[in-house]
Amino acid sequence: MLAKYFFLAFRNLKRRGLRSWLTMLGIFIGIAAVVSLITLGQGLQQAILGQFGALSTDKLTITNAETGFGPPGSTAVVKLTEHDVDIIKQVSGVDMVIPRLLRSVSFEYNKVLGFTYLASMPEDEKAIKIIYGTFSAETQSGRLLSPSDKGKVLLGSEFAKTTAYGKNITTGSKVKIQDKEFEVIGILKPLSTFQLNLAILMNEEDMKNLLNIDNEYDLIVAQVDKNSNITQVAQIIEQKIRKDRDEKIGEEDFSVQTPINMLASVNTILNIINAVVIGIALVSLLVGAIGIANTMYTGVLERTKEIGVMKAIGAKNRDVMLIFLFESGLLGLVGGIIGVIIGVLMAFGVSAGVNVGLGIDLFAVQFSLPLIVGSVLFSFLVGIISGVLPALQASKLKPVEALRK
Repeated sequence: MLAKYFFLAFRNLKRRGLRSWLTMLGIFIGIAAVVSLITLGQGLQQAILGQFGALSTDKLTITNAETGFGPPGSTAVVKLTEHDVDIIKQVSGVDMVIPRLLRSVSFEYNKVLGFTYLASMPEDEKAIKIIYGTFSAETQSGRLLSPSDKGKVLLGSEFAKTTAYGKNITTGSKVKIQDKEFEVIGILKPLSTFQLNLAILMNEEDMKNLLNIDNEYDLIVAQVDKNSNITQVAQIIEQKIRKDRDEKIGEEDFSVQTPINMLASVNTILNIINAVVIGIALVSLLVGAIGIANTMYTGVLERTKEIGVMKAIGAKNRDVMLIFLFESGLLGLVGGIIGVIIGVLMAFGVSAGVNVGLGIDLFAVQFSLPLIVGSVLFSFLVGIISGVLPALQASKLKPVEALRK
């Protein structure tokens, strides 16, 4: 019996042709927006979380308050010092302390001047291995920087691809940083943390001499012992530095960041973005639902005599109502399926465009089967709900009055 209702509904929608497609347009747009935007949102989330993948779960980052845009810690008025490093070293549970420098610098090659940022590498063998291990650093040419390398630099992957300098930068090239010449010892493979793909790595002593830096750091990385609670260690470090600086709770001019806190903040922001995106998409679905309701009401008016004939030959109110509900549900279902297909294609297109634009395979499309199935079922439900009132109106028509119209 249900198959007959479905057949009748399909025949009626097919007969209306273009009007049916125009009715489904709002559903197309709404479901396509929901699927593509949420899918891209999940891809964006994975891409951003990938940037935080460098922050291992056993590492803390200590920085001073920032005053502007730039590499972490580089725009702080009050810099971290060896004194802060000593305080952190004395905290129980801290296995190793690695101070870092991050500065914006001029970069010249082939007599073309540019700007990028420079990061220091520790000159302790164990510490430098930890840094490389954190980023899973590998070179596409040359080799990694070692503590004994003086007057040499390691470049991010983007330097090998850029055409801004009119000549390819390769291993062995001579470049000028802040007007001082250095040799390129290697070029890194693309990393998930794309900021490093634009960075120059230099040994700490070379960087201090180049920029005339004395007893100051932009950030401090503290590796926590695997048997210690990283949150508790972070709290102890915060308490000790606060006490040393004679600062009150909430008035600190520094921060101790844990990977957990950073990821929680990012997830909160992304969830808000997803909520806004879903809200925008639901507006399109609402428009689609109104379109279906309007079409169904029009159908009732146009088919009044048809309804009268059906009732005259024995059709019950329930039969008439189910025919109209099947029609509205079918509009929603077909609109949802096509919307999902369009949304998937849009997500692939945007993802590919972003990856081509960035030059790295960073933005991966994350498809969720529950999202796709849920979107189709939701559009079907929207269609049915939109057709309830018109179906009730059609089912309540009296045969004699319907045949007279």
